[in-house]
Amino acid sequence: MRGSENFCPKLKKRFVAVVDRASFARAADHLGISRSALSQVIRQLESRLGARLLNRTTRSVAPTESGRRLHERIAPMLREIDDAVAQTIGATSRTAGTLRINTLSMAAKKLIAPRLGRFHRSHPEVVLDIVVDDGLSDIVAGGFDAGIRVGERVQKDMVAIRLTPDVPLLAVASPAYLARSGEPKTPADLHRHACINWRFPGSGRIARWEFQKRGKKIETLVEGPLISNHQDIVVPAALQGLGIFYAYNDDGIAEALERGRLKRILADWSLTMPGLYLYYSNRRHMQPALRAFIDCLLDRDEGKPPK
Repeated sequence: MRGSENFCPKLKKRFVAVVDRASFARAADHLGISRSALSQVIRQLESRLGARLLNRTTRSVAPTESGRRLHERIAPMLREIDDAVAQTIGATSRTAGTLRINTLSMAAKKLIAPRLGRFHRSHPEVVLDIVVDDGLSDIVAGGFDAGIRVGERVQKDMVAIRLTPDVPLLAVASPAYLARSGEPKTPADLHRHACINWRFPGSGRIARWEFQKRGKKIETLVEGPLISNHQDIVVPAALQGLGIFYAYNDDGIAEALERGRLKRILADWSLTMPGLYLYYSNRRHMQPALRAFIDCLLDRDEGKPPK
C-alpha cells in the first residue's frame, strides 16, 4: 500500500472505529459524525492508499485482507496514544477530559443516573460519554475507559472494583397465574408451568435457570410463551400473568412484590449472584476522571467540596 504512513491520525481513528464496530452507523454514532461523512472519509482513505479496505454489504462491514493488516498495525498505536494522553493528564492530577463508560442498563439506571448532578458539580471539566449496552461489548476494542457488568461476566484480565453487594435471584409470578396454575414447590415442577425466558443481549443465548438447596444444585431450561432480552418486556409479562419469571430483584419487581402484584416462589431454592463491578484494562493507566467517577459511584465523594 502506497503512502500508508502519511495519512492523518483522524483518518486512522475513523477507519479503526468502523472495523472495531463492524458498522458505519455505530462508528458514526461513536465519532459524533454523520454516516455519509464517515463513508466519504473511508472512500478518500482507500483512494489515497490505492487499496480496498472494507467489504460492505447491506447488513455488515468487514475488512478486506489489506484492511485487516492495516487495522492490526494502527489500532494498537492509537490505543497507546490514548494511554499516553491519559497518563499525561494523570500526571497533572487534573480531573478533566472525556470519560467513556460502557454499562448495563440496570447500572445506568440505579447507579449512574442518580449521581450525574453531583458528579458534574464536583468535576465540571469532565465530559461523561455513557453508552448503555447489555451486549457485553469489548471495552478495549470499543475505546472505552471502563465498563460496568455483573461480576461473573467480567473478563479475568481486567481490574475489577465492586460497586454493589451480591444479589439474590427471585422467582416470581402474579397471584392470578398461581391461582390458575398452582405454585411449584421444587424446580422440577417448573416443567409443568409457563415460564418467561431471558435471552442474553449480544450472545443471543437463552439463560438457564439455576437453583440450589442444601448443597444440591439444579440447572434447567424452561419453556413458556415469551422470550425477551429487555426488562421492560419480561416484568410486565409476569405482572400480566403470562408465567413465572426468574431474575435479579430490580426496582420494578421489588415494587410489585411490595404491592402484592407479584409473589415470590421457590425462595429456599434461589441462588445469590455476583453484584455489579466496574472494570478497566490492567494495561491502562487510571486517569483522575475515572478515579473520581468510581468515588462518586461508591459515594466516597459525599461531603467533599467541589474541585
